[in-house]
Amino acid sequence: MRTATRLDALGTEDAYVVLDRAKQLEAQGHRVLHLEIGEPEMATPPHVVEAGIRALREGRTRYAVAPGVPELRDAIAQSLRARGVRAAAENVIVTPGAKPMLFSAALALIEPGDEVLCPDPGFPIYASVVRFAGGRPVYYPLDEARAFGPAVDAIAARVTPRTRVLVLNLPHNPTGGVASPEDLERLAALAERHDLWILSDEVYGQLRYDGRCDSIAALPGMSERTVIVDGFSKTYSMTGWRLGYGVMPAWLAEPMTTFVINNLSCTATFVQYAGLAALTGSQDCVHQMVAALRTRRDLVVRGLNAIDGVRCATPAGAFYTFPDVSGVLDRTGVTCEALADRLLGEAHTALLAGTAFGPEGAGHLRVSYAGGAHDLELALERIGRWVGRLAAVA
Repeated sequence: MRTATRLDALGTEDAYVVLDRAKQLEAQGHRVLHLEIGEPEMATPPHVVEAGIRALREGRTRYAVAPGVPELRDAIAQSLRARGVRAAAENVIVTPGAKPMLFSAALALIEPGDEVLCPDPGFPIYASVVRFAGGRPVYYPLDEARAFGPAVDAIAARVTPRTRVLVLNLPHNPTGGVASPEDLERLAALAERHDLWILSDEVYGQLRYDGRCDSIAALPGMSERTVIVDGFSKTYSMTGWRLGYGVMPAWLAEPMTTFVINNLSCTATFVQYAGLAALTGSQDCVHQMVAALRTRRDLVVRGLNAIDGVRCATPAGAFYTFPDVSGVLDRTGVTCEALADRLLGEAHTALLAGTAFGPEGAGHLRVSYAGGAHDLELALERIGRWVGRLAAVA
């Protein structure tokens, strides 16, 4: 007995692998500091929780229409105006989390043999869903000298007649990088010139520290060739609620809805009403989160740069740093994978090797600063102390 070979195309997320190891250490009585998982420490806003409870009590526990309740789809479309995107409810499909929309979009847009441009380093699920759909990931680098903005010239150089889709993730996981307006304009021109789809992952779109909020779909002509993937997990601390969505041309929404019917039926109704409250209620919770994350970002960047052999750029968005630890690796002779493994096993600090996000992540670690400030301070102390001891015996 064996599984279908298509399952062999799927990769995984090391964040969950490391989280599982961290939980095992905690079960043994160790105090593990969690810098591996991208989950905001802040609680789901009370008015969102209350809306979910109220929906349950009102009996909103039955099937919803497959693309999502109309009120939520309309609210999502209205919320996108802050990014300059003009959309209506007919352009929106709601899914139980952003990943189902990534899968749906990949299967809807990619033919076997198509090439798909994916960032490296980048969220590993992109390449996974591309392979599952029969496509071939073609990796493009980021510009570390510009705080990991997209390397537009390198992207253009990788376009071939088989290129079908360009995957963008802005702000970016694992680096926190963003694109300048000029970057977006050049990428839009590239997509039009080569007739490419854009799969724009904007789950960190509101977690920016420069006050900007944009989308490539807002540029002229781009809404007809862009699928936006977004969700509520990061912005509203709703990771366990599982609520995401896609925004796409209206003609694509109909066959995508058919796919959702075949795959998911619908997203939990009461969860959708919680999402509606998140979008239409006070946004103070989002502003407070961004302010708290900015403080934690500065704390972590400052602390990492104080460690001998570590260089850390200041991310412009999301809640990750991607420090270059090659100075430590050169002195000690270990790899970034071994460094991350030993920091967990010996310093009880969970973070990820940069190679968990692709070959170009070599020499880096990914650090999530979504957790509490006290834990971040303690983690920086542990990392600095442990790296110092490692270098001393090397």
